[in-house]
Amino acid sequence: MMWTRRGSSRGKRWQTLLVVLALAFSIPVALGVATGREATDRTVAEPAPYDAGDPVYGGMERTSRYLTMRDGVKIAIDLYLPKGLPEGEKIPAILWQTRYWRAWKIRWPFSLFPERTMEPVSEFVTRGYAWVSVDARGSGASFGHRPYPWSPDETRDGAEIVDWILEQPWSHGKVGSYGTSYMGTTAEFLVVNQHPAVKAVAPRFSLFDGYADIAFPGGAPLSWFTENWGIANRTLDRNELPPHISKIFGWWIDYMVAGVRPVDGDQGEELLEAAVAEHSANWDVHGTAQQVTFRDDKNQDGRTLEIFSPHRYADRVDASGTAIYGWSGWFDGAYQHAAIKRHNRLTGKANKLILGPWNHGGRQQLRGGKGAPTEFDHVAELLKFFDHYLKGSATSLEDDAPVHYYTMVEGAWKAAPSWPPPAEAVRYHLAEDGALSTERPKARDASDRYLVDYTHGTGGASRWNSLMGWPVDYPDRAQADEKLLVYDSPALERDLEVTGHPVATLYVKSTAADGVFIAYLEDVDEKGGVTYVTEGILRGVHRKLSHQTPPYPMVVPYHSFERADGRPLAPGEVAELVFDLLPTSHLFERGHSIRIALAGADRDHFALIPSEGPPTWTVLRDAAHPSHVTLPIASRE
Repeated sequence: MMWTRRGSSRGKRWQTLLVVLALAFSIPVALGVATGREATDRTVAEPAPYDAGDPVYGGMERTSRYLTMRDGVKIAIDLYLPKGLPEGEKIPAILWQTRYWRAWKIRWPFSLFPERTMEPVSEFVTRGYAWVSVDARGSGASFGHRPYPWSPDETRDGAEIVDWILEQPWSHGKVGSYGTSYMGTTAEFLVVNQHPAVKAVAPRFSLFDGYADIAFPGGAPLSWFTENWGIANRTLDRNELPPHISKIFGWWIDYMVAGVRPVDGDQGEELLEAAVAEHSANWDVHGTAQQVTFRDDKNQDGRTLEIFSPHRYADRVDASGTAIYGWSGWFDGAYQHAAIKRHNRLTGKANKLILGPWNHGGRQQLRGGKGAPTEFDHVAELLKFFDHYLKGSATSLEDDAPVHYYTMVEGAWKAAPSWPPPAEAVRYHLAEDGALSTERPKARDASDRYLVDYTHGTGGASRWNSLMGWPVDYPDRAQADEKLLVYDSPALERDLEVTGHPVATLYVKSTAADGVFIAYLEDVDEKGGVTYVTEGILRGVHRKLSHQTPPYPMVVPYHSFERADGRPLAPGEVAELVFDLLPTSHLFERGHSIRIALAGADRDHFALIPSEGPPTWTVLRDAAHPSHVTLPIASRE
């Protein structure tokens, strides 16, 4: 469990159900507490453990109400305070804003059980925090509508809610915020207001660039996500559970949850009905995505995806002085790269970054492509962060390195002063007979032909499915790789650690003017078993490398994804494709081989391009066109 409670076994079963449902809405769940060691430039070290102590209050009390914003829109909030808080006692507050319902209305007989919250509210409140849960404008029980996520009005609502917090008799004037996925970005946008009371924010498992981090990784439409997230949003906005929840847990979930919980009071249900009616004007996620090919494409309202990308507002976040703790996992869609971009863009000395072996939300810890419940105590780490900045407690946070990351297979936490850690860039060239070689090719004419297989996919439990709450569980990739163009290194003579951003450089002739180019990095064991490590993707029309200043620091090749840089492939002509694979830290053990597998489709997640049928590639690997993947090899000394 993410948090421990005393109570009956019946109550514990109810809590377990809420935790499982929380995963489906991308809310983090964690297990256990781990130990740490002192961090140096690149030592084996995890964040220093933190004991927040026993609860100082015996429980919590909840009230709910509407707050009226500057334009008359009513926003639904729940306030949790420590039970028995002495009169005159001043405490900090945690603000948690969601578009996925701040709380559920539970049907009988489930409603007979004591209230259980999806977030670890009691872990904070019983240790001397106020907690404010909010239905974001145009969602849940709040009024208004959503022209797009994190609109200026939604952002300003956060500042007004902070003002309300400061007016309360229990407030000591400091506010923190965090969240996972959508809520993580909401926390980041709270900082855009530059409210002086907001001292610390932890955006967890969340985007930084709305185009490249989620809707169009490598410029390729992640249509599985935009379609399913759009369906989920529309269903929530009708005050119903999204269909994927029932598919995962069964029909009885619909019976248990009756929708969002109304604000308390005789008119709560009536006001909720009126609020839900206003949500019908909310934006169409998937429809908007289908209008976009380039970063600067505008929808029918004249907006681009940049309008809700946090990187666009990074100057304001940087100037706020708020401490930022970025948080993600190696299997968290493409959000680990988002967390890296955020950390490298912001300049505050107090900012920190953690990259774990986690899926989206952090419930799973993975060893290679297989998952188990996480051993990392996410809640203790959050308490360490907020106790330091909101209470001024001695938490050892100042002794932690700026960056912590986990090396998979080795199973070790490591620390670094910045990202990426030092590594040697080693080229692995595509070679004859499906080999992968560190020697540069010498042949004048060498290539491989490949008919793209549109039946290839990465299944229903991939890093991308994780974004909608599914666990990650990659099967052995040996059979899937039979559909791909595969290159293997010789068996390794020593352990080899890849930490950082692999980069693919491919020289390709295609029979089509566009396409999706995917490179998988995989780990092949002595028996031929194949473990997924990471992947990179680039849509062909976006292949031009830009020499313009990127919108944030880049440690990988920069593609602008703008229309002016669009370059259709010329069928039959050689195209150079240079693109990064999503960052990782993975130990290839002695006796294993490194595999690069090339694909032109992942039908389970990305749109098939071109839609009229699969192209044929000629992948060149000669002296003039040395197709290769550059791996960042970390020193093991």
